[in-house]
Amino acid sequence: MSQENVMSREKWTGPLVRYEGISKTYDGRFYAIKDFALDIAAGEFLTMLGPSGSGKTTLLTMLAGFEMPSGGQISVRGRSVSELPAHKRNIGMVFQNYALFPHMSVADNIGYPLRVRGLGRAEIAKRVARALDMVQLSGFGERKPGAMSGGQQQRVALARAMVFNPDLVLMDEPLGALDKMLREEMQYEIKKLHTEVGVTIVYVTHDQSEAMVMSDRVAILRGGKLQQLAPPRQLYEAPSNAFVANFIGENNRLLGRLRRLEGNHCAVEMPGSGDVHCVAGDLNASSDQVYITVRPERTHVSKRSVSVQGENCFPARIKGVTFLGEAFRIELELEGGGSLIAKMQNTGQSEPFSVDEVVNVSWARSEAFAFGYDETLSKA
Repeated sequence: MSQENVMSREKWTGPLVRYEGISKTYDGRFYAIKDFALDIAAGEFLTMLGPSGSGKTTLLTMLAGFEMPSGGQISVRGRSVSELPAHKRNIGMVFQNYALFPHMSVADNIGYPLRVRGLGRAEIAKRVARALDMVQLSGFGERKPGAMSGGQQQRVALARAMVFNPDLVLMDEPLGALDKMLREEMQYEIKKLHTEVGVTIVYVTHDQSEAMVMSDRVAILRGGKLQQLAPPRQLYEAPSNAFVANFIGENNRLLGRLRRLEGNHCAVEMPGSGDVHCVAGDLNASSDQVYITVRPERTHVSKRSVSVQGENCFPARIKGVTFLGEAFRIELELEGGGSLIAKMQNTGQSEPFSVDEVVNVSWARSEAFAFGYDETLSKA
C-alpha cells in the first residue's frame, strides 16, 4: 500500500487548517505570536500579509512542522499535528530560494518527495510527467536547475510541492527573488494553477499587491496579532483600523478630534478646515484624537468656480502635479495645514491644474473613515 498520505484523508467538513490560541516565545518573555486563532477552508488561497516581524513566517513554519508553538494547537482535517514531524504532515512547501538540489535533474528534484514516500519507479515517472505538464515544463525533465531561469526554477519548486497530492501547499515569499515583470507574471500563473488544481494554499508575503491579486482572503498581521481577516476588496474598501487602512494601498491620513458619533457615522473636527463627515471605524464614545483616511482616487479636485455638492468640500492649494501615465498624482495642502494626495484619471486632457492654484478638494462621506489614534502610525 502506498505510504503517500500519512494523514487520514477521510471526508472532513470542517476547516482544513485551524490555529487555536497559538503563542510563540523564544525567551519566555517576548511573544512573537500571542493568542492567535484562524480557520482556513479547504481549497482556499489564504495570504498572511504584514510588515517584517509581524509573525507571518513563524505561523507558516509552525504549520509546516519546522517550529513548535509555545502554546495552543494547530490541527489539519480536525487532527492535531503538534506531535507529527514535518515529513508526516502531507504538506508541500515552496521556499523563497526554491531549495532545489543543484546536482539533480529537474525530474529527480520533482520526484524526490515521492521516493521518500516509497512509491515505485513507474508511478514516480508518471506523476513527475504530469507535474511537469501542470507547470508547463514538459521536456525540461533532464535539465539541471542551474541551466534554468528564475521563473522556471520557481515552477519546478511548485511542481515538487504539489507532486505528492498534499493536503495543502505553503509558500514563503516565493517570488521575492524575481524581477518585477516576472514576479507579476508568476502571480497570475500561481493563481491560475490554484484555480485549476483546487489545492489549498497558504501564502506569506510582505507585498500587498501580491496579496490583493492572488488571495481569496488575506490575514493582516501586526506584532503577532491578527488585525483583520477578509477578502482583498473588503480590506481595501472597509479596513478595520488605522493600521490596515495605512498598510493596504495608498491612503491619506489626516488628524482630527471626534465631535459627534452617531451609529456608524461621525463628525470629526479637522483644525483650520472644519468638520469632516466620515464612516466611524473602530471608534467609541471615549475616542478623542482620531485619524481620517480617504483614498487618493476617491479624493476629487475641482476648480473653485465649480459648485461641489456634498458635506466634505474644502479649499486647498496645489503643491505639485506628477504625470503617472494612466493618472495624474496631485499633491494638495489644506487651509488648515494638512496635506493629502489625489489621483485623477488621465483621459487625454492637458495637465489639469497648476502649482499654487487654489482648488476645491472633496470626497463623499462614505469614502472617508475615522479610526482611533495610533501613536505608532504618527511616526510612520
